[in-house]
Amino acid sequence: MDESDLPEDDERGESPNQKLDRNWMELLQELRVLQTGVQILGGFLLTLPFQAKFDSLDSFQTGLYLFNVMTAALTTTVILLPVSIHRRLFRKQLKAVLVSAADSMTKMALAGVALLIVGTAVLVYDVVAGRNAAFIAGGAIVLVLLFLLLVVPWRLSYRSRRPRGTGL
Repeated sequence: MDESDLPEDDERGESPNQKLDRNWMELLQELRVLQTGVQILGGFLLTLPFQAKFDSLDSFQTGLYLFNVMTAALTTTVILLPVSIHRRLFRKQLKAVLVSAADSMTKMALAGVALLIVGTAVLVYDVVAGRNAAFIAGGAIVLVLLFLLLVVPWRLSYRSRRPRGTGL
């Protein structure tokens, strides 16, 4: 995301620096929400080895469990990365670089969260209802996530560029 991605005049009367500050704060808020969700799912995953049924997991389930733990750890790292970059770039007049990088990292974090949601659901369904149910549930969740994370934002963006009063 760079300044060319931003609307020319959104009637806020902001200077370019004020707009960057606002964008940075909005990105941080999005990352806070993502971090909470990842921490909850990650915490859930970390408690599983201490459950009695964990020893009965087959190799697919164990591999999927480890994949989910790794996904949670890497997604948490991506969520924390903008803060690290901010510390490095602080007071260097590089807020546009920071906002652009944080925008990309937020998109990567969303992908990581989506992968973690699917992986965790597939694991739970596999243990509770069987492999076929797990793959069906996983596929359904992938379709819903694709719709919600890609189609809905694209559609809203498309609609916002059309002249008002032209309908859907």
